[in-house]
Amino acid sequence: MIDLGWPLVAELLLLGTVTGFMAGLLGVGGGMMMVPFMTWILSSRGVEPGLAVKMAIATSMATILFTSMSSVRAHHARGAVRWDLLRSLAPGIVIGGLLSGAGLFAVLKGRGLALFFAVFVGFSALQLLLDRKPAPTRQMPGAIGQTAVGGVIGLLSGLVGAGGAFMSVPFMIWCNVPIRQAVGTSAALGFPIALANTLGYLIAGRSVPAALPGAIGYLYLPALAIIAAASVTLAPLGARVAHGTDTAKLKRVFALLLFGLAAYMLHTSRSA
Repeated sequence: MIDLGWPLVAELLLLGTVTGFMAGLLGVGGGMMMVPFMTWILSSRGVEPGLAVKMAIATSMATILFTSMSSVRAHHARGAVRWDLLRSLAPGIVIGGLLSGAGLFAVLKGRGLALFFAVFVGFSALQLLLDRKPAPTRQMPGAIGQTAVGGVIGLLSGLVGAGGAFMSVPFMIWCNVPIRQAVGTSAALGFPIALANTLGYLIAGRSVPAALPGAIGYLYLPALAIIAAASVTLAPLGARVAHGTDTAKLKRVFALLLFGLAAYMLHTSRSA
């Protein structure tokens, strides 16, 4: 049983502050940072590693419901949200998210999810480091293609507890969407991703006994409340900084941090 004392509250506040700022600044990183640290926080207090991974993923995803709304307002105010792309990508995202949260998430073991997370975070870090330039003639696919892409983003996001920016931002940049529009649109996509997957986690975890006081299935509500409050406060600041800063160097530093987090989750997969 976890005692929600001041040390735990302080850790969760710090985690929400950092991840909220990074999500607003780079459009990626909220869930990628939150899941490893949440896994560590829960595991260090006696939660079984496999369950800690699942709770970290589900709780991380649920916080994006709040972070995305806060971040998207700041990006929209600067004209950086492509609502036309959101409308085409969202239907597939919702379908993929429900399939992931309500289906695959319940079937896969914590060890498999930790390994899957490590691989995708490592891949995302590599993409940030390479910073490849797209072919100048490449454009976003049509409506059907965008719906299919949205389905993949929603499905994979649910397995790693991230808002999908680790896929949507590189994909949009690859299709010659300007970087700030890609980041802003990705922030807006975070809400349907989080909504669909969180509903899926609730369905999948409806028969799972509460592992901790305040837990509903895989969701740990005290952590959700604390992290969401902190991240909502800092996400708009990160978005404002993003519109006045050259983030190229920050992305390289962040990529190195992601490699470290991927290594930690790889280690966790061995003990989960």
